[in-house]
Amino acid sequence: MRRRLRAQRLSGAPCRRPEDVVGLLGAVQAQDYGPAKWSVGARCEACADTLVERALASGSILRTHALRPTWHFVLPQDIRWLLAATAPRIMARDARRYAQLGLDAETLRRSGRALVAALRGSGPLTRAEAASVLTAAGIGVEGQRLPYLLMHAELECLICSGPRRGPQHTYMLVDERAPQALDLPREEALAELARRYFSSHGPATAKDFAAWASLTLAEARSAVAAAGESLAAEDFGGLRFWSAAHGPGSPSDPLDDADRPLVRLAQGYDELIMGYRETKPLLAVPGSVWPAATPPVFSLVILRDGRVAGFWRRTVKKDRVLVRAELLDAWDRRSRAALTAEAERFAAFLGLRLELSVAG
Repeated sequence: MRRRLRAQRLSGAPCRRPEDVVGLLGAVQAQDYGPAKWSVGARCEACADTLVERALASGSILRTHALRPTWHFVLPQDIRWLLAATAPRIMARDARRYAQLGLDAETLRRSGRALVAALRGSGPLTRAEAASVLTAAGIGVEGQRLPYLLMHAELECLICSGPRRGPQHTYMLVDERAPQALDLPREEALAELARRYFSSHGPATAKDFAAWASLTLAEARSAVAAAGESLAAEDFGGLRFWSAAHGPGSPSDPLDDADRPLVRLAQGYDELIMGYRETKPLLAVPGSVWPAATPPVFSLVILRDGRVAGFWRRTVKKDRVLVRAELLDAWDRRSRAALTAEAERFAAFLGLRLELSVAG
């Protein structure tokens, strides 16, 4: 786990900018918007919520559906090749749901054309405004039809996030928001995705990668092979793990911080949790009361040395943030001091004063 923490920049040298974090990880799961911004900030040197928000407003970070069918932060230069690699499998997985909602190929094409026509040169649309555009085009948006229509347009690389309008998210054309996006053939895109994943999530297995990127295992293994000497293989416990051949998290990484307790406050959708499937049980402390087979995706998680050691809640007030920590076992003085320092780092990210309470 220490090597994963280093690869993900949750220990060792942090990234310099929010954009560097997103580029390193390839994509950052972001349907829970506020905690997702902290997932970026936690990996970034002296970062603030306002810096992440500014990057999203300017378009130097985008939010769109990619990988597993949910929102992710991605870089504008990566959006086309990333969707070339992952969108075909996501749309194939969702085909049954499209049929249940009466969204046939012609309806999806009409929906995409209507959104593109409404957005071209006219500025961002909120979700409600996009619904009005589709309704005017004779396309029903009741129930789950609207989110699937919008997601399909994102997966087709037609639309992505625009700047927020107050608390509301908006959509813009990818052509306008990411005009310099790199386009790659799918085989090359898959190889690049494998390099990004194992360099930032390794050591990990091909099955971990396949689940993270919504690929078949055959596609994942082919992508690993295409990534070539940029990756290094190691065998542990009957499994083959891959990581970057060099750099943080690699086999040659000195792990010079291994003698100190490392505590991180994370969201349940953090990449350290959602980035793995076959090896997700490594998140559990041996003998812990937490069932590792149940991903803590609806919780805010306390990680100690990369393993689930408790849960936390946050309440944001005008001038302070209240952090309530619940530990799963007894912590020594050094670990509690590390928890306090991490909570202070989170409060500083928000630009607020900290009030911390710890149970357990």
